[in-house]
Amino acid sequence: MRSAASLLHALRAECSGLLDLLLPPACPLCGRQLQSGGPAAPFCSACQKGIHPLVSPSCPRCALPFTSDAGSDHHCEACIRKPPPFAWVRAAGLYEDSLRRAVQRFKYEGAIYLDRALSHLLAQALQGDRERFCPDLLVPVPLHRSRLRQRTFNQALLLARALGRRWDVPAAADLLERTRPTPAQQGLDARQRRRNLKGAFALRRPLAGRRILLIDDVMTTGATARECSAVLLKGGADAVGVAVLGRARRHLQ
Repeated sequence: MRSAASLLHALRAECSGLLDLLLPPACPLCGRQLQSGGPAAPFCSACQKGIHPLVSPSCPRCALPFTSDAGSDHHCEACIRKPPPFAWVRAAGLYEDSLRRAVQRFKYEGAIYLDRALSHLLAQALQGDRERFCPDLLVPVPLHRSRLRQRTFNQALLLARALGRRWDVPAAADLLERTRPTPAQQGLDARQRRRNLKGAFALRRPLAGRRILLIDDVMTTGATARECSAVLLKGGADAVGVAVLGRARRHLQ
């Protein structure tokens, strides 16, 4: 005799199939109809081809992709000169083409419905890390309240909540705060970005040995992840990993 759980699962599958028949699923980025029964990808095949995963060689600490295709993974100059406080970085892909377009629509054009598709990509990039790292909390990089009023949402928080629902791990929306507004990072080199963010984040409560997965949309120089991770570790975090959607290529040091 089938259990109640298996019956509920079968009913959900039937309802999902009926909805797909009545309302065929569409690519959330370009609107093309998705093929039914195809691979479980969040975007259509054309958009998916424009999402380029990080491949070797890259830095095992900050995930910086190297310009040459030859050789093996090794630490970049920035991580050798000044090792970052975070343990590692995972990225859904290079911040280019389809992924760049999706992140910009998500972040600047209010396409918050992309949170599910983008969290799917991030979960794929983090396969195995949930079991190896076992994060206790997902912590989004915060916006200052003035920027939050302007934008009305924090894209990193939406991403953390969507990933948390997949993993059944809580997203801590109020753990980190941005204590002062900072000028936009675009156009600044790595040194200017670090100076811009120095002292811009604070912890609202101690962490007492928690393992933290810091969530953000894009990593360029890593200045934001460094500053946030340092604050989290100083506040008692046991370790900090970083997960971002897009990783930019080599930056100015």
